[in-house]
Amino acid sequence: MIDIENRFKGWLKGEGPRPPLGTWLMAAAPASAEAMGYSGFDFLVVDMEHVPIEVSDLAHILRAIGCTPADAVVRLAWNDQVLVKRVLDAGAQTIMLPFVQTAEEALQAVSFAKYPPEGVRGVAAVHRGSRFGRAVDYLKRANDQVAVIVQLETPEAVDRLPDIAAVPGIDALFVGPGDLAATLGHIGNIAHPEVQALIEKAAKMARAAGKPVGIVGPNPDMVRRFIDYGYSYVAVASDIAMMTSRASEWLGALRDQPAPSDAPTAAY
Repeated sequence: MIDIENRFKGWLKGEGPRPPLGTWLMAAAPASAEAMGYSGFDFLVVDMEHVPIEVSDLAHILRAIGCTPADAVVRLAWNDQVLVKRVLDAGAQTIMLPFVQTAEEALQAVSFAKYPPEGVRGVAAVHRGSRFGRAVDYLKRANDQVAVIVQLETPEAVDRLPDIAAVPGIDALFVGPGDLAATLGHIGNIAHPEVQALIEKAAKMARAAGKPVGIVGPNPDMVRRFIDYGYSYVAVASDIAMMTSRASEWLGALRDQPAPSDAPTAAY
């Protein structure tokens, strides 16, 4: 039997590395995705919201990640039925939906990701997700293997965290620190004390609700702080941020110039 088990879904339940560590993929390139997958990260977030990645590009990136020990998390451009269907058919198993504000929107996200009768995902037998029809009983097994993560990106969404977390089929939450900072009036500065206080509050609320919650930070120091807050899985920076940071560091050393400060401001 062809394996379609979603390992990351098990990790969200505490069955894998504690906590799983990942990074954001902003380069939109299969080669860099594959390289990051061999660099020791547990998961890689393929960003279709802020990066010009189409579904045809996504399939190539997922193939590249699939060659490595890392797992893929696909962040969609929006909580949209057609986008969810196409991304799942392209082979994604863990999806992240941005800017979910209410339990009703979370329920929509789940319904988009599940075949009937649990949801409204359109049915096709032959696509990359079903291993081109070779995964036995894929249509019956897929609902259990898809993981749905919803992003909380405003103070209002954090306030509604208990209701959102209680929606059946929501596997995990993810706090978006960049948008959270912006809505609090501190755009580009997730290190601001007001932003940090709400980030810490969200972690406590998620723990009380019994729901895994993730976040992304710009550097190891900030990520360690988030882990101390109680975040269940954490991403650090992005492939592009790490590449440009190292380039600046080495060029600065060669030119006897200090590298630009990497103090925590934005997330990735």
